[in-house]
Amino acid sequence: MSKALVATQAPEAPASGASGARRFWRRLRAQRAAMVAAGTVALLVLVALAAPLLTALEGQDPTTYHSALVDSARGGVPIGSLGGISSDHWLGVEPQTGRDLFARLVHGARVSLGVALAATTVQVVLGVVVGVTAALGNRWVDQLLSRATDIIVAMPLIIMALALLAVVPSGFPRPVLVSLIIGFVAWGTIGKITRAATLSLKNLDHVAAARLSGWSTWRIARRELLPGLAAPVITYAALMVPSNIAIEAALSFLGVGVKPPTPSWGQMLTSANVWYQAAPQYLLLPAGALFVTVLALTVLSDGVRTALDPRAASRLRVGTGRRQEAQTNAATVTAKANAGKETRS
Repeated sequence: MSKALVATQAPEAPASGASGARRFWRRLRAQRAAMVAAGTVALLVLVALAAPLLTALEGQDPTTYHSALVDSARGGVPIGSLGGISSDHWLGVEPQTGRDLFARLVHGARVSLGVALAATTVQVVLGVVVGVTAALGNRWVDQLLSRATDIIVAMPLIIMALALLAVVPSGFPRPVLVSLIIGFVAWGTIGKITRAATLSLKNLDHVAAARLSGWSTWRIARRELLPGLAAPVITYAALMVPSNIAIEAALSFLGVGVKPPTPSWGQMLTSANVWYQAAPQYLLLPAGALFVTVLALTVLSDGVRTALDPRAASRLRVGTGRRQEAQTNAATVTAKANAGKETRS
């Protein structure tokens, strides 16, 4: 009898993810700024993926020097107007080296976006594993992992990355190394968020019913906790991507990130630091690309947060309903006033 009772109290199979995905898409689509940002991000990702094809169409590559296109007598300033823009070099050439700017810009997008996404993946995996383990473990496990997470959060990211990048052999692939260092040094915040959310979720009735029915801890975490953690984890992960792009650019700007000849937007800014007067486009192009990318990802992450948060979505609906009600009342008053004027006339 008790087994049957426990079986009836066991949690039902989770609802289909299709309906949740449709609700999320409907809420996200209602936000125009988020949709514009999503289109911008999609375009940037497409450009990064198609970088070899785009440079092949131009007939250039990001590493070939064109010394004939720079004026050595003036210190390497590009020959021609607007930094040497021509049919062969769509955005001009790099000062002093003559490398094609368009090729370096689109290939730099691959490095910057790839490093940011890889670092975010490492952060999410480590943070979720440590957070869930701390919340579901005993008191000693929770204390140990929580103190380790506090130490990670307190570490200055840039200083730790500088120290680690300085001691790793130069033969190690630099984009992979930067991704791993950012991921391993900056997972603490998402670990704390995951632990707090898991502590809240594990006291719910359906989780208690699953525990009484004899489910293992791993099965409870996989079937009952991870679906509830999706919203906060995805929201914070979306916020980490633009932050990681800025960190990679800062490390490359300081000279310890991606090394030449591999192009990176931060590395291009480092080289452009002394050319902003003679060749301003060399500074403006990577800076503009970084600005647009970080802004689009920030707006999109805010839209994702709103779409995943039912309370935020309900506030949007309430605000929209109030505005529509006010507009309807104003239109009614105007119609009555016009009707009164016509009656008196």
